[in-house]
Amino acid sequence: MPLTASRWAAVLAAALLLQPAGTQARAAADAPTGFAAVNALGQNGTTGGAGGRTVTATDADQFLEYIDSLEPLVIRVSGTIQIISKQGVRPNKTIVGVGTTGHITGGGLDFYRSYNVIVRNLRFTNAEDDAVNIGQNSHHIWVDHNTFSGAVDGSVDVVRGADYVTISWNHFDHSDKSMLISHSDGAGGTDIGHLKVTIHHNFFDNSRQRHPRIRFGEPVHIYNNYFLGNELYGVASTENAGAVVEGNYFENVPHPLYSAGGYADSGPGRAVQRDNVFVGSGTPEVAGTVVEPRTYYAYTVDPPQNVPAAVRAGAGFGKITPMGA
Repeated sequence: MPLTASRWAAVLAAALLLQPAGTQARAAADAPTGFAAVNALGQNGTTGGAGGRTVTATDADQFLEYIDSLEPLVIRVSGTIQIISKQGVRPNKTIVGVGTTGHITGGGLDFYRSYNVIVRNLRFTNAEDDAVNIGQNSHHIWVDHNTFSGAVDGSVDVVRGADYVTISWNHFDHSDKSMLISHSDGAGGTDIGHLKVTIHHNFFDNSRQRHPRIRFGEPVHIYNNYFLGNELYGVASTENAGAVVEGNYFENVPHPLYSAGGYADSGPGRAVQRDNVFVGSGTPEVAGTVVEPRTYYAYTVDPPQNVPAAVRAGAGFGKITPMGA
């Protein structure tokens, strides 16, 4: 039986008491901050495969069998897993790379009416479509401490009514289309009232666009990220989406934030920006008001001037030792 949020907190607390003081900060990061931690839709936060078996995948056959299993699992990924297309992930899974060896290449992960899944400490390369596609009313998904490069389409997309997602401490390494929230200007019927996403402490490292590009979702909370050399733009809020952009560091980003004027063929959105740092970057475009993230959860914003060093040191795979890895 999957752990409730309260039982999971007790497990974490007990684990902390058994660990040396120097490791406690790392262990505390084994629970998400933001929307993936919110109790909603019958789910008490995001605990992944906690309470289930721990298994290790060393080849594609094992990996595909485990992610398609109906039981809660902690799936350790050891070595390079070559897959094709986007492969479905069923609910109540933790997919975690072992050390610096966990590598998924060629294909990606697909969430279709899935929930309560954690994806951590993995390297994703050369996906022939999306590396991670969170769609079709999936909810409570936490994507944390991964590195993405070479995807033909999105690195991490959140679409088709998905909800309660946190994307944290990832390295988007020279990606083209980093992150799309809502797939189409015509998707209002499925997406309005959904697509609540928290995006924090990610390194958008010379990635070109979509950090993210948003339609309809509100609030999309973008805080303490490091935007470096993003050729086309940083954030685009369109089609009446509502984005709160705070405590980020934008360096050499010609268009940090689009909103009032829309973007490409998409109509205008809404955006609030506060306490961001802009170095060698353009002027952010703001418009309207947005539901405050604190309506849903508590959080702490780090001083933005400290973000580049913290994110360079901490974002991406191989930077932490998650539980189960």
